[in-house]
Amino acid sequence: MLDEELQTSYIRKVSLPKDMGNLFVGETEDFEKMMMMYSCAIKEVKTKLQVLNDELSMSRKRNPIEFIKTRIKQPDSIATKLKKKGLPLTVETVRGNLNDVAGVRVICAFIDDIYQVADMLTAQDDVKLIKTKDYIKNPKMNGYRSLHLIVEVPVFFSDHKEQIRVEVQIRTIAMDFWASLEHQVKYKKNVKDAENIVYELRACADVINRTDFHMQSIRDRIVEEAN
Repeated sequence: MLDEELQTSYIRKVSLPKDMGNLFVGETEDFEKMMMMYSCAIKEVKTKLQVLNDELSMSRKRNPIEFIKTRIKQPDSIATKLKKKGLPLTVETVRGNLNDVAGVRVICAFIDDIYQVADMLTAQDDVKLIKTKDYIKNPKMNGYRSLHLIVEVPVFFSDHKEQIRVEVQIRTIAMDFWASLEHQVKYKKNVKDAENIVYELRACADVINRTDFHMQSIRDRIVEEAN
């Protein structure tokens, strides 16, 4: 159970904003409970990744994971996505139809680390792999690259267990840098010369991809010569 200080802090973070009108009307308490569950699922996945990283730092003398970011989708974003799907704004609909409410982003140094971390995470017997989207081997039209996993993990509460889905995005440092900049262009309004910026970002994505593979090749040569 969450201690009083943490529980107060958490509820304040996920409470529905006052200006959201009739979103999830009558389900505020259930919505906050659901978001708490997603937050706990994020902690479960993050802990698993940190344990893997610690183990590999000893066996391979380096950390494949540079850092981990987490996020929970905001209530207005959840509502917008449900509306686009033509679904009612209910807690049950969120749990049954959205896989990306809880998100974990894993940043690795090299491309082969991405697949190794993904394989080790999904090989754990309490992690169920629901879906994989490989945008590294099959990048999006705009140049976006990342490995996306939808996994389901058990979260144990005081009197029951819940299977919660979490989206895990695994990418290199360069891919993450590119995605952050592309996100700014996509969601900031009135960006001047946006069309040319998108074109330049597409070209940069190809450069970054070649650089990632080149850096991995250099790393592999260093390791081979050291042995």
